[in-house]
Amino acid sequence: MAGTRSTGRRERLRAETTAEIKRTALGLMGSGGPDAITLRAIAREMGMTANAIYGYFGTRDDLVTALIADVYTALADAVDAAWTASAQDAPAKRIQAWAHAFRNWTLANPEGFRLIYGDPVPGYQAPAGGAAPDAARRVCVGIAALADTAWVSAERSYGDSDFGWGDFEPGLLDKVRPAFPALPPAGVALALRIWGHLHGLVALEVYGHLRAQTLSPDKLFHAELTQLVRSLGLGAQHISVTSRSRAGAG
Repeated sequence: MAGTRSTGRRERLRAETTAEIKRTALGLMGSGGPDAITLRAIAREMGMTANAIYGYFGTRDDLVTALIADVYTALADAVDAAWTASAQDAPAKRIQAWAHAFRNWTLANPEGFRLIYGDPVPGYQAPAGGAAPDAARRVCVGIAALADTAWVSAERSYGDSDFGWGDFEPGLLDKVRPAFPALPPAGVALALRIWGHLHGLVALEVYGHLRAQTLSPDKLFHAELTQLVRSLGLGAQHISVTSRSRAGAG
């Protein structure tokens, strides 16, 4: 019994230290950019030796892979939960829910957003298939779901495009087509355009560009989202402001 307690304690301490290493790495990235993620710098911040850090992560790339997997999965969980919770809502409301979940998660986890979508970590080599293939697939399918749920209305405006399957990377189609077999190439293109709207404003906000231009980034995001659903033919379906930045509503 004593041996079991000792093993449990070691496992708990190891998990706590592993979590602290990850938090420290993200903190270093937030203050010094992706170049700052080094095992030696993390060891220095934590008061450990570099050799001790290697007992948790064999290489810097192992750590970066674990970080990406963690934050990407957290993002996928957040947007999936919003999509599921809004299952009975009208299309405009569902798009709203997904979009606000994406922005809210990003504002709460700016270093995670940068790690996934922003600055590459110099010299990092991802494992075959990517650092977080399941999370990447879930977010990709979620974006396609926005177009799919609006397609009945949006087809009138976007259905006559000349996009074909050859316009897209096979990896994207491998994720999207099994999930939405009825969505045509124009619908896949629409999903990417929706993604551009949402991702663009959020990225500007994370990197501090919007705050230098507007005191109301919430209001700007809401206005863009309202215009987006109108462009999809969802018209007057009501959209409420549910997103809040860490600094408070604008």
